[in-house]
Formats: sequence, C-alpha cells, structure tokens
Amino acid sequence: MAKRGCGCLPFAFGGLLLVAWLGQDMAVPPLKVEQFDPRSPRRPMPDWSDEQFVIEDNPNGPADSMGTAFAVDRDGAWLTAQHVTHGCTRVGLEDGRFARPVSRVIESVEADAALVRDGITSPAALPLSSRIPQPGTPGFHMGFPAGRPTLVMSELIGEASARRGRSDLTQPILAWAEKGRIPDGDGTLSGISGGPVFAEDGHVVGVNSASTDRRGRILTTAPDAIARLMAASRAVDDRPVAYPFAGLADAENRFTAWLDAGVIRRIFCDVDEKRGG
Repeated sequence: MAKRGCGCLPFAFGGLLLVAWLGQDMAVPPLKVEQFDPRSPRRPMPDWSDEQFVIEDNPNGPADSMGTAFAVDRDGAWLTAQHVTHGCTRVGLEDGRFARPVSRVIESVEADAALVRDGITSPAALPLSSRIPQPGTPGFHMGFPAGRPTLVMSELIGEASARRGRSDLTQPILAWAEKGRIPDGDGTLSGISGGPVFAEDGHVVGVNSASTDRRGRILTTAPDAIARLMAASRAVDDRPVAYPFAGLADAENRFTAWLDAGVIRRIFCDVDEKRGG
C-alpha cells in the first residue's frame, strides 16, 4: 500500500484572526460537539483504493485557526472540515467584521467533514451529490487560502484513502491534481479546508481536506461519506438544483456571487475561551 506524506490544511493562524467574536461578552451557550460514526461490524465501510495518504496533524495540538464553510441548507446548516472544528472551545461563522458563535456541531468519524447545525441563515444552499465523478473530471475548489478568496482548478485522479496523524482509522477521499488558481499563486492552500469542490455538472462532490504542496495534490472527502453525515444530521431539507459550469469564467462568476451573498464564508476556531479574535 503506497503511503505518501502530505501537508495538512489545519493552519494555525493565530494573529490572522482579525474578526472580533460577536457576543463574547454575552451569555453564549457552550459549544456542543456530537460525533457520527456509521462504521460497525454489521455495517462495514466499502473497500477503497490501495493508494493511501498520511495527513500529518499539528504536533502542538489544536490552535486558533480559520477555514472555510458553505451553506447546505438555507435554515442554517453549514458544512466544513472536521479538523477545522475539532478541539475548539468556540466555533464561529464570519458575519461582517464579526465571528458569530455557533452552539452545535456534528463531526463525522468516517470522514473529514463536520456539520454546523445552528449557523447563520443563508439566501441559498449549494447542491450536494453522493456520486463519485469519473477520473479526469475537472474540479473547482473554493475557499480562503491564507484568508484570501481563491478558486483552484484541478482534475480528478481517483479514489484513495487517508490516515490522519497516528490514527489507525482510514478515511475515504478523492485525490485531485491541481491545474491552476485564480488569483494566480503557488503558496500554501491553508485556509481552503472545509470549502466545497464542485464537479463540472455543478454538484458539490467533496470538502477540501488536505493538500500536498510539493506534488500539487488536493485531497477531499468522498461524496458518499458526506451524504451519510447529512442524513444522520436530519438538518438538511433543501434540494437545490445543480447547473453545469459553462467553463472557468462561469465558475469564477458563481464563486464571486456566492461570496457576495454569504453562501461561502470563513469559519473560525478558538481553543481558548478567554482569547478574543
């Protein structure tokens, strides 16, 4: 089984948390984190590719950080990466110059995905698919590397699995080959974690999880694992229609529109409740 070290996207931003925590002086309910794990002896997970990636965790443990989240239901359900919310004292969604705290998160044990249940309402929701695209399918990754809105273009390599840190559990992933970025750049993708990756048919087929900067690979959660988390949460009722992308310009225009409407936002983690953003 091939094992390849890869750079993880949990990014300790510390001083880059430039938004203030809304309600930090008010009575905010403590963060409640639930875990969803569909694995069991009677319900084993399907076999995945023999290719396996090893994702290195932050050796210093959870730290103040920033990632990406996107609306999957207009009533306040948001999807992000599990490693973005895991170990946090507070989790907040960007709301103007503030981070608005959330009180309930459901983290998947099967995959690097987490669902915020009581987030900000959204004017639209992004369409999800449980189908794995064919290798060679173009991908459009959206999020905030280093806090900057960025569209990353890629091509699907195929299915694989990943093991995070010292854990013995493997997770289903899709591996993508990076092809370009808007704006142009070659720096780390830290901060795009939790953002959506779209197939060319307009469906979200994964959550950005990790990258290998040296090899130009992007790892995303498998779409069927996301579907199981959505079903378990019972928080997603919207069934938005997906429209195929007409090309790169169309993808860029939609990304800009979703940013302006607040459908894709930054999400913040605070590991110390006494520390402001």
